Amino acid sequence: MKKIYIIAYLVLASFGLSFAENTSPENPRYISLAPSTTEILFALGLDKEIVGVSSYCNYPPEAKTKESVGNFSRPNIEKILSLKPDCIFCTGLEQAPIIDELKRLNLKVYVSDPRNIKELFDSIRDIAKITRKNQEAEDLIKKMQIQIDDITSQAKSIPENKRLKVFIEIFNDPLTTAGKGTFIDELITMAGGINIAGDTKRPYTIFSQEEVIKRNPDCIIIAYMGQEKPAELMLKRFAWGSISALKNNRIYNDIDPDTLLRPGPRVVSGLKEIYKRLYIK
Repeated sequence: MKKIYIIAYLVLASFGLSFAENTSPENPRYISLAPSTTEILFALGLDKEIVGVSSYCNYPPEAKTKESVGNFSRPNIEKILSLKPDCIFCTGLEQAPIIDELKRLNLKVYVSDPRNIKELFDSIRDIAKITRKNQEAEDLIKKMQIQIDDITSQAKSIPENKRLKVFIEIFNDPLTTAGKGTFIDELITMAGGINIAGDTKRPYTIFSQEEVIKRNPDCIIIAYMGQEKPAELMLKRFAWGSISALKNNRIYNDIDPDTLLRPGPRVVSGLKEIYKRLYIK
């Protein structure tokens, strides 16, 4: 299930938006099928209005107390209907079939699938229009922007020849990484790093072990759970012992993958953690 979870957030592409502005009744009822939109709804102060979430929605902790409507890709339609939602919040790609089905049932659906910080802010504002939380959205965005500006201003002072090359390992079998056009690539750049896969044509792609050796990253960030001793795993890979990141013991598996892979308010935390691993010793 974890592999499915990761893949669901790997390939981010525009699916399109479907929503009605300011249609909330006096006592609105919302369902969120995506962990990212769940986090946005809670950040806007909509705890009481959320009546259902997917089984993958685990943050904030209060999300786990909400009624589960099934998993990420195949939620229970009957359960959704029984909760009588005024709007259902989803993401793109893997949820496309369920989104089509919900629309056929004449349910209001909003699809949030941002590919960068700017689009994330746009999604937060769109969700706020639907839920009548416009001021809360502006406050949230302002808070996020201040934290982003703090990191980027520090990163700008790093000379080009001192910027560290980064390899982000999204999954190990097959070896998968994030390229240009992804949240992670943007976060690495904003943190003052250089993504060694930043020139790849696909946002998320299988990357050869030989290419990692050739590009010789200064540090490696693992963006999935379950690797307690990542250095030992990587040293088993042919010739990886020559990579600078392994030579200097700069392999990190202690950043919450959700802060890197979920396009929600916590991407700011992901940015901070990347910057710390790269430049704060």
